[in-house]
Amino acid sequence: MSQRASIESSLVRAVGVWGLAASIVNLIIGGGIFRIPSDPAVAGLLGAAAPIAYVICAVAMGFVVLCMAEAGSRVSMTGGPYMYVETAFGPYAGFLVGVLIWMIGATAVPAISMIFADNFARLVPGFSSPAAKVGLLVVTYAIVVWINVRGVRQGTRLIGAATVVKLAPLVLLIVIGVFGVHAEYLKPAVMPAKRDFARAAMVLVFVFAGFESALVPSGEVTDSARTVPRALLLGMTMVTLLFVALQLVVQGILGPHLAGTPTPLADAAAVVMGGWGARLFAVAVVLSTFGFMTGMALAMPRALFAFARDGFAPRVLASVHPRYHTPHVAIVVQAVLTVALAATGAFERLVVLANLAALLAYLGCCLAAFELHRRDVRGAGEPFVLPGGNAIPVVAAFLVIALLSSITVPEWRVAGLVLAVASLIFVSTRRARAERIATSGSV
Repeated sequence: MSQRASIESSLVRAVGVWGLAASIVNLIIGGGIFRIPSDPAVAGLLGAAAPIAYVICAVAMGFVVLCMAEAGSRVSMTGGPYMYVETAFGPYAGFLVGVLIWMIGATAVPAISMIFADNFARLVPGFSSPAAKVGLLVVTYAIVVWINVRGVRQGTRLIGAATVVKLAPLVLLIVIGVFGVHAEYLKPAVMPAKRDFARAAMVLVFVFAGFESALVPSGEVTDSARTVPRALLLGMTMVTLLFVALQLVVQGILGPHLAGTPTPLADAAAVVMGGWGARLFAVAVVLSTFGFMTGMALAMPRALFAFARDGFAPRVLASVHPRYHTPHVAIVVQAVLTVALAATGAFERLVVLANLAALLAYLGCCLAAFELHRRDVRGAGEPFVLPGGNAIPVVAAFLVIALLSSITVPEWRVAGLVLAVASLIFVSTRRARAERIATSGSV
């Protein structure tokens, strides 16, 4: 047995369809949905026609998700998209995609963690100082780490509970808000131009992002050939319906007052529920960001684990707890890094990379799905096969390339620097990886 397979076999496959679907929903619904309905590119450009942009975006992202579904049903090792691309195109391409996926989390999680701390401080004024916020994050992550180290089942249960808690106020707003909707606010006076829909859809792509990180712990998913496709389709369907319903309700309640407000959901809740509704959504932001943090605390350490397993990072990060069968060292290190970046604000210089990193990772996975299908790569079980053969990966790749055309030159420069550093790591570790393969068998 190769060293990679040996390390993977020590993990516990305990994440089922509902657990993975909850993780997908949890990571997509972070903090963006509390702000995006009033975004200038959404409410400002489209007005009452904004829900159409959600559908357009959901269809575009649906093609990418279908590619992930087939790739995930064929490759079931820890690393998710990283392993899909490696299996299709080799270690170098896979490592670059793995770095991009990890970079998304490395920038997003500290940012969301600070949103969590800032909003918690508004509810509990005693936590308003910078030191108190850092202390709050230390305690919060200590609890999250303790739960995740004790087992992937426990981590998945925490994510499930956090997902239910964060969904509750959103669903409540939809149910109660329907009775406060003004029909005239939902009728577009003039249908916006096609370019306005395209611009809004590009903004919304990143509201739907996050599902790729949920796939990183693939080595702990049960029957991945069936679980990954079902969870992806279930999770994305739930999120799409929720987002469209929220946009309709908030637009129907606030109408011309929607565009530009920084707290659209809280404003709509205040109208139909009164003061307690606004307070509820202040709490909801804290709960939603906490849920995102718990989801990433499960997903992102598995990327470090995969890098170490394959010789790109210190071997200690590939350690598996002898009792709980979790990558405990990677979990702790990722949490410490997150708190440090959040406390120092160092992540802000990297945030510009997140959008481009997501698109490049999506493109890699679309191409990988094409190649895995062409070669009929199979893991355990019968793979999920896309209707139309390889037509969907081709369409998905062209859609992602179209979105990449909106990336600015400075963003490409930052991405190029990151990929250059990743390439240096790949080259500098080549000898050590070759020696490891020689002593433990082929990877």
